[in-house]
Amino acid sequence: MARDLREIFEKEREEKKYRMKEGHADRFLSKLDEELPNDPPKRKVISLWMQIAATVVVIIGLSFFYFNSNSGVVDTDENVTVVDSNNQATDVQTISLGDLSPDLRKIEAYYTTNINLQLSDLAADPENKELVDGYMDRLAELNKEYQRLNQELNELGPNDQTINALIMNLQLRLQLLEKLKSKLNQLNTSKNEQESSEIV
Repeated sequence: MARDLREIFEKEREEKKYRMKEGHADRFLSKLDEELPNDPPKRKVISLWMQIAATVVVIIGLSFFYFNSNSGVVDTDENVTVVDSNNQATDVQTISLGDLSPDLRKIEAYYTTNINLQLSDLAADPENKELVDGYMDRLAELNKEYQRLNQELNELGPNDQTINALIMNLQLRLQLLEKLKSKLNQLNTSKNEQESSEIV
């Protein structure tokens, strides 16, 4: 009794020829026209204008957000500004370390930002002026060396020794400022301990 169902259905299709009644397609289209009129509702026109207005509002909002969020970011295509011992800005011109590759641009931006942040956090007191001045003189020497290395980079072109020397210079300046900050904290701590022992 095992019969293939495919064979049974094929025989049935061959025996019965299915045909639509005459005018079936015309009756179907007329019923379709009755149910769905050709006039688009006004609601769709209003909805189209609302979609356009919403799109414009979103674009304006995104552009406003983009320009406001980028206003606080330092543009790395500009010349790098490093503060020297006299707290004056010195612009490094022509090719700088950051112009060579995006990775070097990130490294340079990281160090210069941290150097400037450390410099802005320094509080000069008459008591520690001598110590701060000594560190600032050393920092000025490193800044001059950085400018000389940058000039060498422009004259000779990029090479591993110059790039490494520029990065090391930035690292040394940051370490120097961190040491200065640590020394100032030690001085303040010892000063506070002396004052508290004098009070007791």
